[in-house]
Amino acid sequence: MHVIEKQFLDMLTFEKHFSEHTLNAYQLDLNEFSNFLQTEHLTLDDFVYKDARRYLAFLYDKGHKRTSVSRKISTLRSLYQYWMSIDHNIQNPFIQLVHPKKEHHLPSFFYEEEMEKLFKTLDDGKKTNIRDRVILELLYATGIRVSELVHIQIKDIDLNYSFVKVLGKGNKERIVPFGEYCQNAITDYLENFRNQFNVEHEYLIMNMRGQAITERGVRHVLNEVVKRTQGVYHIHPHKLRHTFATHLLNQGADLRSVQSLLGHESLSTTSQYTHVTKDQLRKVYLSAHPRA
Repeated sequence: MHVIEKQFLDMLTFEKHFSEHTLNAYQLDLNEFSNFLQTEHLTLDDFVYKDARRYLAFLYDKGHKRTSVSRKISTLRSLYQYWMSIDHNIQNPFIQLVHPKKEHHLPSFFYEEEMEKLFKTLDDGKKTNIRDRVILELLYATGIRVSELVHIQIKDIDLNYSFVKVLGKGNKERIVPFGEYCQNAITDYLENFRNQFNVEHEYLIMNMRGQAITERGVRHVLNEVVKRTQGVYHIHPHKLRHTFATHLLNQGADLRSVQSLLGHESLSTTSQYTHVTKDQLRKVYLSAHPRA
């Protein structure tokens, strides 16, 4: 690995606080690019715009989707932008490369009855359900990212006013409220689960060894919950974030408020959630159309 690639990944890790999942994607993009450079007998230093166009063609020839190609080009553009910031002699060969148009897909989300099934699965009396319920409640009640969840410390939770402080992308803090169900789950977890371990850290969520849980650990917990839930499939932490935003907007929350809760820089990012369910469309139609 080129030294600048390592510095770039370190910057994303320690300054930008990118999630483990996102960092892995960046690493894979850089590895694929490095393999291309070796095959073409090129280096980062002598790579130029015409090579960037060839790399774009190479990605399409490999059968990557437009969304994947767009992300890979963004990764490399960001790499060279970072390099330019510390070495003014460097030029960005990807700066003039036209981004492939992205395919637009509606974010996947759970219907309310599916969320009820997930929570009901955690009523079977297993000890680990106390911890697993906190994970599910926090992700659904606040819409936080899994990378934000695993870094929450006990001091970040205010049970009196039902708020949690999270550290988001770009090292930016925000305060997010949560409801009664989530508050009860956190209280139960602190009193009847976490204090059963000899814990030497302040992180809120932990694994069964008493260590701070990882993002991979959270994904494992959610997958195990789904396996035990009849009629619910394909869960990932971001799907709960999509569900949080979709349910708020479907119940009348304004876009700006949801933007603030999600910690989005741009309102256009939040607007992807303005799709509505068929049930909601039917409800609006029946209540609004004169001949419905």
